[in-house]
Amino acid sequence: MFRIPFLILLCWGSAINAASLLPLWDSSYSGDYGGNGGKRFSHAANQQDGPITAIRIHIDSNYIVGLQVRYGRHWSEYIGGSSGEREEIFLHKGESVIQVTGRYGSYVQRLVFITDQNRTFIFGNDAGTTFNAAPIFKGTVLRYFTGRASSYINSIGFHWGDYPKNVPNCAERGNL
Repeated sequence: MFRIPFLILLCWGSAINAASLLPLWDSSYSGDYGGNGGKRFSHAANQQDGPITAIRIHIDSNYIVGLQVRYGRHWSEYIGGSSGEREEIFLHKGESVIQVTGRYGSYVQRLVFITDQNRTFIFGNDAGTTFNAAPIFKGTVLRYFTGRASSYINSIGFHWGDYPKNVPNCAERGNL
């Protein structure tokens, strides 16, 4: 006997199309910018803590050494090496990163974060191949980072999506 899966019957019987079962948000990815070395890292799980509210960057005279990001009120694990000077930025309530430019070679050499409140934060050395990362979908923001790291940040990628609305204390921009 031929059986039609329950989901198909449900959709067919109630005139629900497949597109209506997809999430109501848009996401995109930019990267990996940099070299192939190092160990892979991902902050995908961290985005559940809320929007990006602060970024710590360790830099030396040539490279981006390390990265740590605060999602909501919680800091991610530190990624990268132990050398370099630490610099950090704190975003205003409701502020989001909407573009990242930079430079890379075998390692990431420069990161420039641009926010939706027209603030620009520059880290690192102005050498290497240039990249420009921005979301594909209008109104989406930087949600989390991925890449590869060793004693430096070897490569970096940027994941864009809607500003989180289903995270405790994040129902509206500015609740952090």
